[in-house]
Amino acid sequence: MSPWTYRAAPRPSPGGHLSTRYPEHVHLTAGRPDHDQYAVVAIASSAGGIAALFTVLGALPATLPVPLLVVQHLDPRHKTVLAELLSRRTELRVKLAQTGETIEAGTVYIAPPNHHLLVEPTGVLALSGSELVHFVRPSADLLFESVAGAYGTRAIACVLTGSGSDGATGVSAVKSRGGTVVVQDPAEAEFKGMPGAAVATGDVDLVVPLDEIAEVIRGLVVQGAA
Repeated sequence: MSPWTYRAAPRPSPGGHLSTRYPEHVHLTAGRPDHDQYAVVAIASSAGGIAALFTVLGALPATLPVPLLVVQHLDPRHKTVLAELLSRRTELRVKLAQTGETIEAGTVYIAPPNHHLLVEPTGVLALSGSELVHFVRPSADLLFESVAGAYGTRAIACVLTGSGSDGATGVSAVKSRGGTVVVQDPAEAEFKGMPGAAVATGDVDLVVPLDEIAEVIRGLVVQGAA
């Protein structure tokens, strides 16, 4: 068996409560056609997310064969320096996303404050100032739904620490199109709301500690490209 094996995500109990048991082990690429390579990773985080992004992106190589799209909830009243901060912690290229640009491997695209980030099937980005979703803009749900529609089975969605439930609807969209969903273990997340809501959908493939998420992402995309 491949070394890329992790605990399967727990399913909600019949009463709706999140189980904390991880009785199964799953192969990360089990059931996927050999030609069906991953093409994009979408990451969502909120409260506590900047430090979490430092951990995840800091452990990924510049040679990563896919682009990464990131929604981090930011104060819309202020200009963000998140791209600059992340650039100091990762070998990947990091920039604020712009409407009309085509995403490239090894690059991290950050949703600007107060703009939803979307991607088209051609890999072209779009920013939207449409209404708030779950009281936030940018919205993880809209990004994940966009990625699901554009990439289907070739998409990976990842939910990190954060309050609220943004991203839960989106992970179900990704899963419904055959994509893969990875979530930070709520038990060790600084803020459990977002990862807990994602896991509670029952549509999460893998629940792992924060410091293992980069290894999971790398294993998925490198195996798929091999």
